[in-house]
Amino acid sequence: MLAPDGDARTGGTTLTLLLIRHAEAGDSRDWAGDDKLRPLSPIGKDQAMRLVALWRNTPVKRVLSSPHTRCVETVEPLAAALGLEVEVVEALAEGNAPQALELIHELVGEDAALCTHGDVIPDVLQHLEEEGAHILSEWKWRKASTWVLEPEDGTITRAHYVPRPV
Repeated sequence: MLAPDGDARTGGTTLTLLLIRHAEAGDSRDWAGDDKLRPLSPIGKDQAMRLVALWRNTPVKRVLSSPHTRCVETVEPLAAALGLEVEVVEALAEGNAPQALELIHELVGEDAALCTHGDVIPDVLQHLEEEGAHILSEWKWRKASTWVLEPEDGTITRAHYVPRPV
């Protein structure tokens, strides 16, 4: 299991998926344009930078994001700190929980950070629990928070919540 600072608690390398909710992007009712293009607010930009401090010491080899601007902007600083590019993936967009779950299953065995939306995360957790994963934390998904999905023998067996960095 990875500690919030990214150090492996078990002492060895742990393959992990980080499921990150995008950071603060202001109120959608105050945004006049296409909601997919809504950027992070100043608070959200700060949260994105704090995610770097939280996860930069993990063995993440890929950073994937919903195509929505607020998601891409949330993980761009982390990707840059890791020397990676953000891979934009439609499966992580709003309303795509089944596709997000399929993507997560495909990524088991890789170290990756995935950024998605508040409607996707609870559905993914529900399906993982139905598949036998132990949800080790209270169910919540605040903006800029992370769910650490831990695989064993090719399947997600545990998930725990890491609050957004303050």
